Amino acid sequence: MSETDRRVLRLTGSDTRDFLQNLVTNDLGRLDQGPVYAALLTPQGKYQADFLLVPQGDALLLDVAADLAPALLQKLTLYKLRADVQIEETDLKVCRGTGEAPEGAVPDPRHPALGWRLYGAEAGDDGSDFAAIRVAHCIPETGIELTPDTFILEAGFERLHGVDFRKGCFVGQEVTARMKHKTELRKGLRRVAVEGSVPPGTALETDDGKAAGTLYTQAGGEGIAYLRFDRATGVLHAGDARVTALPDAPE
Repeated sequence: MSETDRRVLRLTGSDTRDFLQNLVTNDLGRLDQGPVYAALLTPQGKYQADFLLVPQGDALLLDVAADLAPALLQKLTLYKLRADVQIEETDLKVCRGTGEAPEGAVPDPRHPALGWRLYGAEAGDDGSDFAAIRVAHCIPETGIELTPDTFILEAGFERLHGVDFRKGCFVGQEVTARMKHKTELRKGLRRVAVEGSVPPGTALETDDGKAAGTLYTQAGGEGIAYLRFDRATGVLHAGDARVTALPDAPE
């Protein structure tokens, strides 16, 4: 699935920001400075959907992967009860790039290397190698590294400005906060060096055959892998490929 295969919802109504503030992982007060990256979690703290929230006058645009949009729309409709919030699908499409931003474009809040996004009549991008950009900065993508089994701190959401621990409650906050403050992460996404090429989702093993994680997106001899850190200290194997953990992704 292309990262420009997106659906854009529009939320309006006097309760919109308060409604989302109580649900999603980020602080909507940041919308005063521009787009916000956030996620909706299960009560058990696992990923349901990630999206960008973009202020548009009195409305908010919600930019989400197309295949997650129907379920997300259903969830939001269920949560809103009698709140003054209207949610509608739009015909807007997403164009993105890393060169000079066209008029009306907004910055991608996850990382400066991801450039800009423009909402309008056309989908596509400016030809930038977004897979290589994501790998270089260990930025997960919906449906590849981000799945229903994902805990967002293991996926780097704090580094990608996708979660705020000072905002108060959100769905799944208790589990997420406990992972932040009471435990050391033992698993998570990391950049890796890759010799060879295998399909995304290939299992990783140690020399003695112990499960060590999963290799996902690959580009330019590197990749994004979900690793069990205690087993990622040497060379790992993903099919015929050799994989080695690299230092943390650059900011």
